Amino acid sequence: MPTKTLHIPTPDGQADAFAAFPDDGEQHPGVLLYMDAIGLRPVLKEMARELAEHGYYVLVPNLYYRHGPAPVVELPEHIGEDIRPAVFAQLMPLVQAHTTERALRDADAYLSFLTTQPEVSAGPVAAIGYCMGAALAMRTATAHPDKVAAVAGFHPGFLVTDAPDSPHRLVSKLTAQVHIGLAEGDLTPEALSELNQALDAAGVGYTTEVYPGTVHGFTMADTDAFNPSALQRHWDRLLPLLDRTLANS
Repeated sequence: MPTKTLHIPTPDGQADAFAAFPDDGEQHPGVLLYMDAIGLRPVLKEMARELAEHGYYVLVPNLYYRHGPAPVVELPEHIGEDIRPAVFAQLMPLVQAHTTERALRDADAYLSFLTTQPEVSAGPVAAIGYCMGAALAMRTATAHPDKVAAVAGFHPGFLVTDAPDSPHRLVSKLTAQVHIGLAEGDLTPEALSELNQALDAAGVGYTTEVYPGTVHGFTMADTDAFNPSALQRHWDRLLPLLDRTLANS
């Protein structure tokens, strides 16, 4: 499955990114994949490749491009619990600098780029994300209901907050179908109930599910949080969602 490195023009510069897609000369539905807080790295390339094997063009931008090309922070091959605090001490300023205003500007640029690639078919796209990327996928879908037909988030961060513009408060604008796969402890029962009530009121098709026996970050094979059975459950939920919503040819 080929991957290529790309540069996406944005109002603030150029975001480096990679794309994975079937090398068959055909057009395929687009998927915008938002990274987790750790950043653009080999494990995300592998996940993008795996998704592309199912017939999708998957675009994965470096959300931290304002601070330099990926990897913005030097990362070990495996992010164990012993070094996780030191890694996150470097990452947190990048996460905090990625304001909602920046995220929405970027989402416009990423969608414009994705939908005009020659390998991407006409029609709606999906926005999916991991950790903080789950909230960004939701923001993208609520800001562009005409373009985004599916949104999926896994072990989400910042999805339900006290902020007036918390992603869960914006779901009335959704037209997309939604799946949120949570680690145990990602949301309090009260916060999950609030999210479900908002999605109910939005009238969209959705599932929210706590994946049993998981901790935050369960899809990421280069961390101690990795849970192989939960990663498989994530594919079992994600692939049918995309198949239903993107008219995959």
